[in-house]
Amino acid sequence: MFVVESYWFMVICQAIMLFGSHISAAGGVDKAPERAAEVGCEVFQFFSRPPQGGPGSKLTPSVIAAFKGNCKKFKQAESYIHTPYYINFASTTPRIRYGSIAVVREELERGTLLGCKYVMTHLGSTKSAGPKLGFHKTWRAVQRILDGYKGSCLLLLEDSSGAGDLVGSTFEELRDLIKNVESAAKYKNKVGVCLDSCHMFASGYDLSTAAAVKITLDEFGKKVGFKYLKLMHANDSYGELGGKRDRHEHLGKGKIGLEGFKALVQDKRMKAVNFILETPKDNPQDDPRNLAILKKFRVH
Repeated sequence: MFVVESYWFMVICQAIMLFGSHISAAGGVDKAPERAAEVGCEVFQFFSRPPQGGPGSKLTPSVIAAFKGNCKKFKQAESYIHTPYYINFASTTPRIRYGSIAVVREELERGTLLGCKYVMTHLGSTKSAGPKLGFHKTWRAVQRILDGYKGSCLLLLEDSSGAGDLVGSTFEELRDLIKNVESAAKYKNKVGVCLDSCHMFASGYDLSTAAAVKITLDEFGKKVGFKYLKLMHANDSYGELGGKRDRHEHLGKGKIGLEGFKALVQDKRMKAVNFILETPKDNPQDDPRNLAILKKFRVH
């Protein structure tokens, strides 16, 4: 017990940047915290329902208690839910659009029950609606999700790689989405941003050198604002800068490289932002190796 309490005291008092990975919740969400600890996570992300489709497992009082208890037992400071892959707020097919709205709202409610801090979601594609209507449908969908929501879990909008008319591939579009969502006072401070390093790089934001990271973060700060940045997905990029390829690679083995990740971790503006890996899991040592790289860069 002393070890666990000492860990939480350290996290609260030092306010250090924490690192984790996307973890399997197969067999029940309560299994994820132990799996996270086994690979060296300090925080973790998971799917609370099948990512390709289907309902989430029932969150009974015993499951909720086990999840929260295991987060403490295995010293996981925070947990985050990633919504399923099929979310598309810009779709012109009502079943897809309104289904996406319902699922994300449900994930916020499930996250609140589990004590998760964030739910992050992809936004979808404007291919069927066109850029103008698709953009409008997207921010209105986010407002619909938040209508009447009283939970503690914050919704994060994730940037995209820019491929296939995906929404949110530029800082300007993220800024305008938030601006429109917050156009009504009741939605103020109800959404945040999760940036994905691979998506950023694929969209043309260079992160491969310390100088490039500074320029990119300066631009984000001016156009969106760091008050909205809540989480970072730390993924190297298999594809080239601006190539619009959403293919994640192990840290240091892609086109971003270790210098870029060191600069991201050590930039003072990122101090309150935790990092989550979504890198390949080709063997059991992949997550521990990638996490060790991030921890080596951390400034205490």
